[in-house]
Amino acid sequence: MSTALLVYACCVVVLFIKMLSISCYQGYFRLRYLAFTNSEDAAVFRRSACPAELPQVTRAAQAWRNDLENIPMFIALAGLAVALDAPAASTAWLSGVFTVARVLHTVTYLARLQPWRTLSYGVGVLCLIGLAAVLVMRMYSAVALH
Repeated sequence: MSTALLVYACCVVVLFIKMLSISCYQGYFRLRYLAFTNSEDAAVFRRSACPAELPQVTRAAQAWRNDLENIPMFIALAGLAVALDAPAASTAWLSGVFTVARVLHTVTYLARLQPWRTLSYGVGVLCLIGLAAVLVMRMYSAVALH
């Protein structure tokens, strides 16, 4: 197994665990306060549905949505870099930094820490741009050889 593939696989698993943790975070607050917006969920606990989500649940949902704007692009770009045998060191480094940036983004998002949230977001975006550049260079070199 190549180093780039191993790092990519580890990053995907870490990002999965991070996103699962956001779901658990939301569930924790709903259960802790028995506050559910869906009537069928509230009925299980013999409660009325809440008119609005708890602030913690809303914040976690915003972090989750931000992940959905970034993590699929990472999975595609880094997966293609591994599949097209792009330089392993660049692919692994960009993948690792992206993953750390996304974890930090979630932590700082939930903790309401600026400018750290924006900085971690920016680092992640730069890694995506870097992965795209690695792919373009790999494709160019493949075309130039033929």
